[in-house]
Amino acid sequence: MKKSFFAILAVLLIQSCQSVLQPSDWDTSKVQIARDEFGVPHIFGEKDADVAYGLAWAHAEDDFETIQKTLLAGKGLVGRVYGEQGAAVDFFVQLLETQKIAKAKYEDSFSDEFKAVLEGYAAGMNDYAESHLKEVLYSGAFPVTPLDITSAYILSLAQMSGADRAVQQIVNGEAGKVLPDSNPKGSNAIAIHSSRTESGENFLAINSHQPLEGPVSWYEAHLHSEEGWNILGGLFPGGAMIFHGVNEHLGWAHTVNFPDLLDTYQLEVHPENPDQYKVDDEWLELEERTIWLKVKLWNFITLPVPKKVWKSIYGPTLVTDNGTFSIKLGALDRIGAPEQWWRMNKAQNFSEWKAAMESVQLTSFNTVYADKYDTVFYVSNALLPIRNPKYEYTETVPGNTQETNWSSYHTFKDLPQYLNPASGYLFNTNHSPFTASDSADNLDPNNFAEEMNFSRRENNRSTRFREIMPKEGLLSWEDFERIKFDDQLPEVLAFRTNMDALFSLDPEKFPEIKTQIETLKNWNKRGDVNSEGAALFAFSYYYWWEKFEENGRKWETTLSEEEAAEGLIKAKEHFESHFGKELVPLGEYQKLVRGEKALPLWGLDDVITAMRSEPWKNGMRKGVQGESYIMMVRFGGGLPKIETINVFGASNRPGSPHYDDQMERFLARDLKPMSLDKESVLKDAVRVYHPGEK
Repeated sequence: MKKSFFAILAVLLIQSCQSVLQPSDWDTSKVQIARDEFGVPHIFGEKDADVAYGLAWAHAEDDFETIQKTLLAGKGLVGRVYGEQGAAVDFFVQLLETQKIAKAKYEDSFSDEFKAVLEGYAAGMNDYAESHLKEVLYSGAFPVTPLDITSAYILSLAQMSGADRAVQQIVNGEAGKVLPDSNPKGSNAIAIHSSRTESGENFLAINSHQPLEGPVSWYEAHLHSEEGWNILGGLFPGGAMIFHGVNEHLGWAHTVNFPDLLDTYQLEVHPENPDQYKVDDEWLELEERTIWLKVKLWNFITLPVPKKVWKSIYGPTLVTDNGTFSIKLGALDRIGAPEQWWRMNKAQNFSEWKAAMESVQLTSFNTVYADKYDTVFYVSNALLPIRNPKYEYTETVPGNTQETNWSSYHTFKDLPQYLNPASGYLFNTNHSPFTASDSADNLDPNNFAEEMNFSRRENNRSTRFREIMPKEGLLSWEDFERIKFDDQLPEVLAFRTNMDALFSLDPEKFPEIKTQIETLKNWNKRGDVNSEGAALFAFSYYYWWEKFEENGRKWETTLSEEEAAEGLIKAKEHFESHFGKELVPLGEYQKLVRGEKALPLWGLDDVITAMRSEPWKNGMRKGVQGESYIMMVRFGGGLPKIETINVFGASNRPGSPHYDDQMERFLARDLKPMSLDKESVLKDAVRVYHPGEK
């Protein structure tokens, strides 16, 4: 018994062993980091790999903790730091086999030139960790390798394809159509052709609505090498290149789209042997593995927890009381998205940029493009399988026949796309790709394979954009800014839930909320900080959102008169209880919060300047997702004119002066000028240094 106990204890204490990190001996004299007055890093290097090294170092200086979370996920080590909650991520990684896929596909998926970029990024991250051991969350996570980084990319793109929701639904006994994210993300992208602008420039708005903090929040950087890499834009923690932004010649914006990226199969299991499943006339064996999840219990003790995972010919498989199900998605097949992004970063014209897009390694995202050569373009990009039209893939399909088991994908030319439409503009607000321009230029959805299942839904932002975008005439830059920063809901609301009853209540029937009813009737539907109507609407909106979450009610419903009144009654009670008055302006109710700073915050869910908030303290809410990193670009002669803002600042470290120094400008919509010109950046920089210098 004693021997067994000490053997187990030895396993539990294994985490305390420190891995050895050795400096990479990278020639950092070839890497410069220039910090501007807002702390944004401009990274200069001789080669692309040098720039990647510098990006890793600079980003780690600003947000090493969040980057580590991404890397821990890629290595399946989250449970060692974050306990049971982190072990759920590790299970997902093991189920999808992202590490195995990365190892098997790495050599053939990436060019030697891009492998050097990943090697540079890994070296920069390892050298930062070696120099800052006290900041390392788990020593066993280092050194990181290009394979670990690739695994993290595969995991992220699989999640964006809905794999996490599909697995959760299967576990919950709800296998079938992958339901929309209960906390959906939205973004805007707008391109205006030079034929529609007073200045004769192409305009581009890059305006993603990501979470304001966390592993998918934006980090701004400028990357510049002597090998032709010169781009400014946004990336997520752990990213080794710009995800969307602008270089000397062109730029693009991504928004989330919703085609059918993933399929769920129900297997026909042998009645006497649960390890076998039937495909056509043959019984096949499920691949079964036991994985060990290491769950942190105390500071230096982890508990190894065994779990079984399975795999069929279709893909990762779950055995449940309701049946045995497999999922299949392109994100586990094609892994070249990082190199595709890098080639988009370096493209010098539309032909080169489109060639990168035509590889269709990036699994999804609407993409709106503009350049200095009078080109605007939009595509609803997606890695979509060519499916058998006999089956309905939006639901669970039979896993007992090869007829459902696809093996090829639609090409880029099959996807909905527009090039220089006569209207002179393109836009996407996460709405239907078939309404991306003026009605005369829009695509016919009947010309596209039905099994692609692209959304045909409009939303408030797309509806409002059409209200304020002139069909004819020239736009000034100020006109473009007014469109981008519009904060008003459309005349006819387009929420998934019909909320019209809020605006048609009879104050004589509900005298106790007469003031609230009349306030909403007189509200201009704008989400500005001084609006009492906006605060009333926001409270009722979130009140019913939370109710739907609690009772499982579908969003596609209509609020009754009684429910509309209930929301306003609760709003009155809430405001009186927490603010001592029955009406409050939005900025008193909703705040932009960072550390000790809390400022009045404009914005509602699904206005163009979108902002989603969550309960905070003392009856207030704080913004958590929406307007975050914003880039506005004019393409004319010479380098593009660029203005940007990030919601908080360049650093995620509370002690940094750049932790919150962009907040006031963000709220005032006062964007900062940025430049791709190396000489001017170095001239105006507050600090220029090599990685590792004090």
